[in-house]
Amino acid sequence: MEQQQEVATRPIMTPNDPKDAAVLCRGITKSYGSGETQVKALRGVDLEVRPGELLMLVGPSGCGKTTLISVVAGILDQDEGECLLFGQNLSLLPQHERVRYRGEHIGFVFQAFNLIPSLTAAENAAIPLLINGIPMDEAVQKAALLLASVGLEGREHALPSQLSGGQQQRVAVARALVHSPRLVVCDEPTSALDQVTGIRVMEGLKKLAVNNDRALVIVTHDARIFSFADRIAHMNDGAIERIENNL
Repeated sequence: MEQQQEVATRPIMTPNDPKDAAVLCRGITKSYGSGETQVKALRGVDLEVRPGELLMLVGPSGCGKTTLISVVAGILDQDEGECLLFGQNLSLLPQHERVRYRGEHIGFVFQAFNLIPSLTAAENAAIPLLINGIPMDEAVQKAALLLASVGLEGREHALPSQLSGGQQQRVAVARALVHSPRLVVCDEPTSALDQVTGIRVMEGLKKLAVNNDRALVIVTHDARIFSFADRIAHMNDGAIERIENNL
């Protein structure tokens, strides 16, 4: 408990130049469909995430949180506005360069886990390392160590079908962290976890933000983990209504 408090109250670096922010979004809009069926998911979102920060996005289902983090991570293109990741505008990169940048610098925890059924837990967690050219044996060994740190020691060789929902979620978290990305984006990382395991996972995620060259953005409805945030951004109807400090 004392360690959690020490981490939670550390100072966060505020960039002198906004373009030195970990994430800088200005006027982001995103719509799906057209005409009468068009849905406006994001309505001019402004957001800055500071280096060394864990920022949480909270709000009702359907308010645009997942769309926003997908734009931030370069998975979706915005319709209007600009989003910079450590000064890089991913939407301006050719597709192959964008994929390479994401593979090197971004870790993503999907709500649906997206594990490959035919791969073991360690092999699934090692995927970012394999994409970045790390040899299989070395990648799997490093992934197994990370799995142990989230409570999955001894389950490295299990297939996803042999794991519970909570265990699959921890594999997804390990996969997002294994390559030490500069930005980790998580969509409900503790939704399938009990309180003890959820706290353990959040402690591991929080350690990444101690490094002032990294940042975390977490979408969550889980009030049990709000205390881990440095700031909490409240979203509603495609816009950020307010951001509160949580230090």
